[in-house]
Amino acid sequence: MALETRVYQKERTIKFGALLKASLKDMYHSRFLARQLAERDIKAMYRQSYLGIIWAFITPIATAAVWIFLNSSGTINLSDTGIPYPVYAFSGTLIWSIIVAAINSPMQGTQAAKGILTKINFPKEALLLSGVYKLLFDSAIKIFLLILFVFIYGVGFHWSLLLFPIAILGAIIFGTTVGLFLTPMGLLYNDIGKIITFGMQFLMYVTPVVYAIPKEGIMKTLMLWNPITPIVLTARDLVVGFTPVHLTYFAIVLMGCIPLLFLGLIIYRLSIPIIVERLSA
Repeated sequence: MALETRVYQKERTIKFGALLKASLKDMYHSRFLARQLAERDIKAMYRQSYLGIIWAFITPIATAAVWIFLNSSGTINLSDTGIPYPVYAFSGTLIWSIIVAAINSPMQGTQAAKGILTKINFPKEALLLSGVYKLLFDSAIKIFLLILFVFIYGVGFHWSLLLFPIAILGAIIFGTTVGLFLTPMGLLYNDIGKIITFGMQFLMYVTPVVYAIPKEGIMKTLMLWNPITPIVLTARDLVVGFTPVHLTYFAIVLMGCIPLLFLGLIIYRLSIPIIVERLSA
């Protein structure tokens, strides 16, 4: 069997179309490797855990439980949401946790693979695809739990619930796009990861995750301009059977994410080999 010959030479121009095509091609051909990496990570995550897969629910449940307690005890007075507040709070925190996980996924996946990146030459896009597989697995479990919540609190089944996974896919696309732009800097400087954690905690309070958009004031303006708002609201509306009011804004955000996602793939493809070389020096 003849060995493949590759010639590496310096180019004066960057051909974005060729880079994107090569990135997508490598992602497609590395799908088996990505699946193997995802299965390995998922099994390793729960193998030595007594609670196992329950940990996937703990963060959104704990966050929602705090706000449900504060609301039911009268500590805080939240505006009417039109649906049982436990469903409102839990759906919001669950969707938010998926977005945060999607933002962190490219950086965490690449960071965890630094050891093999410096030793083995393989398509780096496999790490991104592996992260998407893990996000889909984690999201499927959370969607199942959310559906249980919907029925327990009497909201019931609505046909729009069948479209909810599409909204979740939009949340994953948005988070992954943001994560791709942050990954190169995050690999070089650990401060980026801490900034993301702090920033997302602040951003949660200007997103209608646990309370509705105010009728007036600066918080209303911030929430309406927040690109995460239509993702959270559209996904929640589909769950409870409401007509998605922010569907147009949701579509605009997703359409804007597509070219940025492709640009992020190109930046990832260009930067990761350089960063790996620096890390192995």
